[in-house]
Amino acid sequence: MPTTTKNQKKVKIPLQITVGDLAKRLEISATEIIKNLIKNGVMASINETIDYETAALITEELGFKTEVEDVVINDEILTVEKLGEILKLENENSEKLTERAPIVTILGHVDHGKTTLLDTLRKTHVAEKESGGITQHISAYQAIKKDKLITFIDTPGHEAFAAMRQRGAGIADIAILVVAADDGVKPQTKEVAKFLTENKIPTIVAVNKIDKPDANIGKVKQELAEVGILVEGYGGDIPLNEISAKESIGLDELLETILLVSEVQSFKANENRGALGVVLEAHKDPQKGAVATVLIKTGTLKIGQDITIGGINGRVRKIEDYSGKSIKSASPSMPVTLIGLPDVPNSSDVLQVQDKQLDRRKKKLLARQSYTVARGAVASNSQDLIRNIDAALMKKFSIVIKSDVKGTLEAIIQILKTIPSNEVTLDILYAGVGPITETDVQSAQTGSAAIYGFNVSPTSIANRFAEDSKVPIKSYNVIYELVEDVKEQMSELLDPEIKRVDLGRLKVLAVFKNLKKGMVVGGKVMNGKLIKGNFLEILRNKEIEGTGNLIQLQQNKQDVAEVKEGLECGITFEGKERIFPGDTILCYKEEQIKRKL
Repeated sequence: MPTTTKNQKKVKIPLQITVGDLAKRLEISATEIIKNLIKNGVMASINETIDYETAALITEELGFKTEVEDVVINDEILTVEKLGEILKLENENSEKLTERAPIVTILGHVDHGKTTLLDTLRKTHVAEKESGGITQHISAYQAIKKDKLITFIDTPGHEAFAAMRQRGAGIADIAILVVAADDGVKPQTKEVAKFLTENKIPTIVAVNKIDKPDANIGKVKQELAEVGILVEGYGGDIPLNEISAKESIGLDELLETILLVSEVQSFKANENRGALGVVLEAHKDPQKGAVATVLIKTGTLKIGQDITIGGINGRVRKIEDYSGKSIKSASPSMPVTLIGLPDVPNSSDVLQVQDKQLDRRKKKLLARQSYTVARGAVASNSQDLIRNIDAALMKKFSIVIKSDVKGTLEAIIQILKTIPSNEVTLDILYAGVGPITETDVQSAQTGSAAIYGFNVSPTSIANRFAEDSKVPIKSYNVIYELVEDVKEQMSELLDPEIKRVDLGRLKVLAVFKNLKKGMVVGGKVMNGKLIKGNFLEILRNKEIEGTGNLIQLQQNKQDVAEVKEGLECGITFEGKERIFPGDTILCYKEEQIKRKL
């Protein structure tokens, strides 16, 4: 019989465990475990792996109390998805949880006031600094309301930043959907609404610009309902705040709503375990070296701890809070900057504090796996080979991309990969962070590529080298302009669309002469006009008999350029087919229409 709850022994179980290892932890025979697995419809041998839910079910039936194991680092690189699973299990099974600040992201259509709202809340001016009025990078900070912290994650607002925006929403607890009262629901609003409803993210609607004379809040509520966002008083339970970010109207009420939703949702974490966090942004600073902005999701990060971020192993040498102040430790929901990492991690890489007992073999394996993931596996079978040959035969537009930070570089690459490439393929020879250098120009010259820079400029040496080697360098500070230019250049390589335009119709009345490569015939233009130098098509009994060219056109024995409807003329037809009296000849031209991706 199982022991009582009071006397139950606690057992920590990892996300995956073999039947044999579970038996050792419970200090019972593997046969007993297997019997209970079979009873629950699970067939597994002693060496087979079972997941946490299955192990927990069996363990609790045997009279133990289970808890997810804190140490999550293993032979696999931890992903954001796996981190989500760990946090879910931690919230369901751990008794060591304490309240943490809610993590909030603000989403919405471009120009609906998302960045202005963040500016007003944190008393800075992001919108004035960013080109095109659009936030180009993810950043994070904390605000205080009623002595409680709220963490805000800033995500880009333009449609081209869907990947970065979803990443921001995916690690947030609460999403604020900003909709302009004078503009209503737009395409990006619909996209965000779909993402929020599909992922069941707690949402608050902020109807902005209520100070505008043409504000129509009722219309906004109706349009939101049509895309599945049902607000309070309009058939649903999603809170709605009426605000004016520019005039600071309703912002206190919005913060109070955030705290209310947070209280209902009860966001918690385990401060006493090794930290787990997500990289929001990373770049290489000329003075500081590799710098990463990390959001701590659970646990506490301390100076001097050994950490793994993706495939990078390092030590926490310096931690700064969102304001740039040096701190000794970071608790859950805190956005911090880590300085002194051995390399620049990728955005969305997961940070985890290493177990001190982790041996060097695992570290090497992590690094090797990271390299494999980054480089991709080499084609190893005939189908891959055929695909590679097909790709090599396609028209190709080659580029080198340099950006100021890694997160933006990843977003640019992800967006560029969505450009249709059935006829023209985009070949990214190299993508990196930092200024455009002589090496970049050399790579571009070798690969007949253009260089695209985002928020970076070429060095003076690189600039001279590029001019001498005729390598084009294009610099942008608005991402969607860069993407549009790449699409335009790829479109230039597309074969044009050939469109036929019918000009006129001739009824053949007489055949005057047979030539070696054609005929001279006479007839009457029944409609339209015949124009010299265009194509001809012979129709007989409504069937096409052949085609040729109109190389000479005469009217009253005089050479002319064209003959209009109702007039008679003689034509010289160049082609293989024979023409007979009674045939109809169609005159047409072909226009080349420039295509776009």
